Amino acid sequence: MSDVILSKVATFPIISERDFNKNWLEERGYEDIHRKSAFGIIPYGYQADEVDNKILHPDFKTIELLEAALDSLDKGGSYREVSLWLSEKAGKSISHVGISKIWKRKRGDQASIRLEMDKAKAEAKRPKNRAEKKIKALNIKKGAEKRRITAAYKRLKSLEGSSAEVDLPVVVPYIVMEDYVEDEEQKVAFRPNPGPQTEFLASPEKQVLYGGAAGGGKSFALLADFLRYVDNRNHNGVLLRRTNDELRDLKWKAKSLYPSVFPDAKFSEQSSTWTFPSGARLWMTYQDNDDDLTRFQGQEYTWVGFDELTHYPSPKPWNFLSSRLRSPDPYMDENTYMRATTNPGGPGHGWVKKMFIDPAPYNESFYATDIETGETLKYPLVYGHNHKQAGQPHPKANQPLFERRFIPSSIFDNPYLADSSYVESLMALPEDQRRKLLDGDWSIAEGAAFSEFRTHLHVCKPFDIPSSWRKFRACDYGYSSFSCVLWFAIDPSFETLYVYRELYVSKHTGEALAPRVLELERGENIAYGMLDSSCWHERGSTGPVIAEAMINLGCRWRPADRSKHSRINGKNRLHELLKLQDYGDFQRPSIMFFDTCRQVISDLPMIPTDPDGGEDIDDRYKSDHSYDALRYGIMSRPKSVSLFDGMGSYNSWTPSDPSFGY
Repeated sequence: MSDVILSKVATFPIISERDFNKNWLEERGYEDIHRKSAFGIIPYGYQADEVDNKILHPDFKTIELLEAALDSLDKGGSYREVSLWLSEKAGKSISHVGISKIWKRKRGDQASIRLEMDKAKAEAKRPKNRAEKKIKALNIKKGAEKRRITAAYKRLKSLEGSSAEVDLPVVVPYIVMEDYVEDEEQKVAFRPNPGPQTEFLASPEKQVLYGGAAGGGKSFALLADFLRYVDNRNHNGVLLRRTNDELRDLKWKAKSLYPSVFPDAKFSEQSSTWTFPSGARLWMTYQDNDDDLTRFQGQEYTWVGFDELTHYPSPKPWNFLSSRLRSPDPYMDENTYMRATTNPGGPGHGWVKKMFIDPAPYNESFYATDIETGETLKYPLVYGHNHKQAGQPHPKANQPLFERRFIPSSIFDNPYLADSSYVESLMALPEDQRRKLLDGDWSIAEGAAFSEFRTHLHVCKPFDIPSSWRKFRACDYGYSSFSCVLWFAIDPSFETLYVYRELYVSKHTGEALAPRVLELERGENIAYGMLDSSCWHERGSTGPVIAEAMINLGCRWRPADRSKHSRINGKNRLHELLKLQDYGDFQRPSIMFFDTCRQVISDLPMIPTDPDGGEDIDDRYKSDHSYDALRYGIMSRPKSVSLFDGMGSYNSWTPSDPSFGY
């Protein structure tokens, strides 16, 4: 009997764990993907083949967790909660929009059923009369106040150095039932969408950026945010766009919103100013030229708004208007705000990203930082010399100045557009535009001059450079702005340029910069250096010019090419170097950057093209110091071996006739 059993067991088909996993994945529609490009987007749950990057394999562990997440959504789970759970368990981040897309694609029938159920639930919860509408509005306010108090308590505990739990007070709005006299003729002029738009209007931070993707309801939210203190006659705001033409659409939206809320609100076309019944005012204007900010000089504002902030090439307008936030009204002086909306891309993409996106995860408050150094902005130790208590200790010494926050939104957060044809229009855009406008992706700049730059292709870990490799440096000098020095090494095997070091400083004279350069390259054999040729220009003094001062200290330079077409030639040369070169079995670019060169790596993907269609970069872009230094270096015609190397080994030539030289 036992022999029979053993015989049956022996003939039972045995399947390996690998084959089981593969069958399990195939049953659920997860198969290998063959993509055209080795550098395209990798879908969630997949990983590239170790040998051929064009082949993507489903990762069993991640897919197993993904299927569990989809099961949770089938049962009515929250997109945000499920996406957070999956990101934590899988160790790979995914947004609530991303998980919803996968769920709708994989569980189409179940998704359709749930969407219909969600619509029915939303319809059932919709207020039916004026009383219910007021209760809902008060509940929204209640939630907003609770979030503000929670944030304040967390900040208080962080300042006290304690992580202990605290009992938060419950905010209950004062409700007078006599107020709820039904009036079906009264209509709600504006109700914020649940989620990001509501969070934006309730945010307590000093400076807030709202948006990211297109279609999130940014413009209406910005117009509505001004109204938070519109009942105060001392409330005075300014709302800006880059050009007057861009401002026109915002004016139309304001004319549809404000009079429906305040029938007595008046708009003056001549001064482009709204005046509300309380006396509060909002000036809607434009700011095209960064140097034309004097018209705001001496003004006082309690609210400043920028629509499409990345349209501004530099932070100068933002910083200048922040200096105008003040009020003679003590209450309003304590409640001044700056608000902005935008999409990724544009000439100001880089500085906006540094100010609002890079310092903290999305939708989290953070202390304001310096966009150049990344250091937290703090109160000084003592009062400045212009203060009546000059030299005295500041009561807030070393405390952070204020908080910022970025609140992301997308078209899927807007119930009026989430199921519209506009989504299809965004999906049909080219990849770069789709990533910015549909996904709100800040890792790519619109109209980037060097869109071929990729961190995984052009950036490498530092390594010990062989002493036989030729080295040189290049510098773009600036005192009021920045000086950038880049060091290059040339791989003789492929003539590949490696940018292996950078120095990025401001407020350095030639005499101060030279010792720092020499100290960094101590012990190295630097063949030559290229310096901005303007450093040889006379600047009204009788002493040595900048270049001479540095050369006198032993820091030698040659003047860089700044002829008529040098900028365009340098840009074209950089395109050639960034392009992948075919070496038979592999491809590689002709220029690489050590990952310690943070400034040039940060600048290159953000440099915008000329908006007028020219061959050069956008001349309004201010952070081009590292780019100029790079351009000077690559246009010096670097070679791994100098034409003059080894000349001493040749035999000298003696003419047969010393008189005539032959």
